[in-house]
Amino acid sequence: MVEQMVGQVTDFYARPVAAAIQLSGELKVGDRIKIKGHSTDLEFVVESMQIHNAPVTQAKAGDSVGIKVPDRVRKGDLVYKLA
Repeated sequence: MVEQMVGQVTDFYARPVAAAIQLSGELKVGDRIKIKGHSTDLEFVVESMQIHNAPVTQAKAGDSVGIKVPDRVRKGDLVYKLA
């Protein structure tokens, strides 16, 4: 499976369980992503995404997005899109 780095976690929120991600590539709802870090290794499909609390279906490099995550992630974890 090909991994393409598309961003980095900048913040984590416990309620709701969500992550803020600074994008360096394009990301769409429905994309399969992997979040990898020192003690993080998650793989899941992006089900929803927000920019400034407004729902969006896609985002581009330079955008900061919020997505729901299935478990805790940490600042600095890298985000990869799987193809």
